[in-house]
Amino acid sequence: MAQLSETYACAPSTERGRGILISGDPKSNSILYCNGRSVLVRYLDRPLHVQVYGEHGYPVTVARYSPNGEWIASADVSGTVRIWGTHNEFVLKKEFKVLSGRIDDLQWSPDGMRIVACGDGKGKSLVRAFMWDSGSTVGDFDGHSRRVLSCDFKPTRPFRIVTCGEDFLVNLYEGPPFKFKLSIRDHSNFVNCVRFSPDGNKFITVSSDKKGLIYDAKTGDKMGEFSSEDGHTGSIYAVSWNPDSKQVLTVSADKSAKVWEISEDGSGKVVKTLVCSETGAVEDMLVGCLWQNDHLITVSLGGIINIFSGSDLDQAPFSFSGHMKNVTTLTVLKNNQKMLSSSYDGIIIRWIQGVGYSGKIKHKDIPQIKCLVAVEEEIVTSGFDNKVWRVPLSDGECGEAEHVDIGSQPMDVSLAFSSPGLALVSTDTGVVLLNGAKVVSNINLGFPVTACAIAPDGSEAIVGGQDGKLHVYSASGDTLKEEAVLEKHRGAITVIEYSPDVSMFASADGFHESVVWDRASKEVKLNNMLFHTARLNCLAWSPNSTLVATGSLDTCVVIYEIGKPASSRITIKHAHLGGVYGLAFIDDLNVVSSGEDACVRVWRLTKE
Repeated sequence: MAQLSETYACAPSTERGRGILISGDPKSNSILYCNGRSVLVRYLDRPLHVQVYGEHGYPVTVARYSPNGEWIASADVSGTVRIWGTHNEFVLKKEFKVLSGRIDDLQWSPDGMRIVACGDGKGKSLVRAFMWDSGSTVGDFDGHSRRVLSCDFKPTRPFRIVTCGEDFLVNLYEGPPFKFKLSIRDHSNFVNCVRFSPDGNKFITVSSDKKGLIYDAKTGDKMGEFSSEDGHTGSIYAVSWNPDSKQVLTVSADKSAKVWEISEDGSGKVVKTLVCSETGAVEDMLVGCLWQNDHLITVSLGGIINIFSGSDLDQAPFSFSGHMKNVTTLTVLKNNQKMLSSSYDGIIIRWIQGVGYSGKIKHKDIPQIKCLVAVEEEIVTSGFDNKVWRVPLSDGECGEAEHVDIGSQPMDVSLAFSSPGLALVSTDTGVVLLNGAKVVSNINLGFPVTACAIAPDGSEAIVGGQDGKLHVYSASGDTLKEEAVLEKHRGAITVIEYSPDVSMFASADGFHESVVWDRASKEVKLNNMLFHTARLNCLAWSPNSTLVATGSLDTCVVIYEIGKPASSRITIKHAHLGGVYGLAFIDDLNVVSSGEDACVRVWRLTKE
């Protein structure tokens, strides 16, 4: 049996030049954000407690709790809104097709009866308000000519809805049923976000023109604006009120967050500037924020979430992050139990069991990553640029990287762990032997190579082909000598791994089968491992060489025990939305997986 013990969540999806939305439930101290087709539920006081809702068919853009905290409404790029319960395994209440294009924002009415959504679409259908239980429309929302980026419900009666967007307009609607009241054109660029104050007296708009404007919530009359003294010097992407309606938090492309005091007459002045990072990188631009209870939360373009204490703004923030794209590789550094994962966008993240996020490993030269292997002092990566990179590690920091161009795209990389300077790289037509950053030999094998492995002492290499055959070679110096050809697979070989005691090796293919072989006799040690329904992407051995785990495009992880029938397996269903791409054992009882959902999960194995 396998139980989920920890989830290291992905970071929010971000987009340069656009704000993103995070929202929360003040009663449960939880926040919501989106990545891909998933909605993430995080708890500010429990960073490792994560829930994931993955039922949308398209990338999700926004999710919000209902006023009573019992329901969540989430919307996606297809214009669909799903309403689901916060309890009982996220049971679906309703699904509505609201707009013909992407939804950028949605809000519940204060009584929880209506929802307003805005975004992109055909014609004039850029904003729509509807009853949450029936989907029936409650109003007419003319007045915008381009994408509507933000909307909000006035939290007190009489109800109002305010919207803003790429046409530089801010529109006010009264109802229900809602009808156009007035249009405001005080901004000279995209109006990125609009929010009513919790007491219902004011609303604020922020824009790419670097301004924040304050309006009377009932009439729409302009009351004042943010002071230019100590103000933002870049586009302002988001604004969030504190619970007492006296201050707001804003974030900007200038890489800073600012706390503003909003006076009764409608003027705003900076009381504190929060600098979240001093690296000066583009990824440090701030694109989302939320003021929830005593927590001030900011999100950077690079996916770093900073949580500041509202009662002590001088205190350093608590920071955490995660991957934003498919996590394609995963490895465990055996001596210190740290995990390294990489996503194809070139981000490498270090995790510690029981702690979670432990920082990003950054190196300016590492491009998109396809393969990653690591020993305690070194990372070896390859991408889509025909290069293999060797990056020394010291206390988690990168040293001076070396690279070697092997002339064609690497398909797989394997290290000889007893002598880690030695590496085997497979290409379309053969293999390349490396010693450090030097090519020892480039061998054309005469068949399309899809996977490879080198024995820890470098004396043997196993190469898998497109035809499903395994070629076993003895290695000596710069030459390979074929010793055997093993035929059992019916699809292209996707992965090969030696057992830690080097008495066995396991292979997997694109036809959904894996096989364990005895290294000495070349006989099948465990077969009928046919319990996946799609391509196998990864496999891993337990440190004691008694368990082998496989991960597949079918979203499942299957764990087999050597010496027992394959039918006595442990199956982890729906381990990762979109497929499992990385697997590793931390120890004999804990296996860690990663996948297309950009999350990393630790599973504890128990005897039933």
